[in-house]
Amino acid sequence: MRAGLPYACPGQTVGLFGGSFDPPHAGHVHVSREALKRFGLDRVWWLVSPGNPLKREGPAPLERRMRAARALVTHPRIEVTDIEARIGTRYTAQTLARLFALYPGVRFVWLMGADSLADLHRWQDWQWIVENVPMGVLARPGQRISARSGKAARVYRDWKVRASAAGGLAHMVAPAWCFLNVPMVDVSSSEIRARGEWSR
Repeated sequence: MRAGLPYACPGQTVGLFGGSFDPPHAGHVHVSREALKRFGLDRVWWLVSPGNPLKREGPAPLERRMRAARALVTHPRIEVTDIEARIGTRYTAQTLARLFALYPGVRFVWLMGADSLADLHRWQDWQWIVENVPMGVLARPGQRISARSGKAARVYRDWKVRASAAGGLAHMVAPAWCFLNVPMVDVSSSEIRARGEWSR
């Protein structure tokens, strides 16, 4: 195992929560805790990205976002990582392919919000992602319509998993995705930046 990467052993279930975390906030922690519980995961790893290829403006420096995230996360089964910077990947599909090679036997679930599901068809190799890792979609009540209207949800509608089966998602063969409404903390990174509480 490469130095600096989180530990996981074969058979464990790990949720991968990728994003800029610019800045990280209580909502990210809340979603992670819900994912642990609702999807039956052993751990959740935050993949704090070097940058988002779909956004024009770059985020705050990675080291600063990592420090802020680690100061925020106190749950013993949520781990803040800079995996993508360490293994040199830029796109989610690349990251997943490397993680599959680095962690044989670990069962991963890709975690995302409803807004990410709606935009998933814009991601590089998005169909490869859907067909190679189960996906857990967490949304605040009311976002279901926008998520369902996205191309990915339409193309893979036959592989949607009932919410009642969410606890077994990590053990399902992709494609498999589950949409869950969860209570949300009413905060967002963009709002925090707009209030001037975090600058890039």
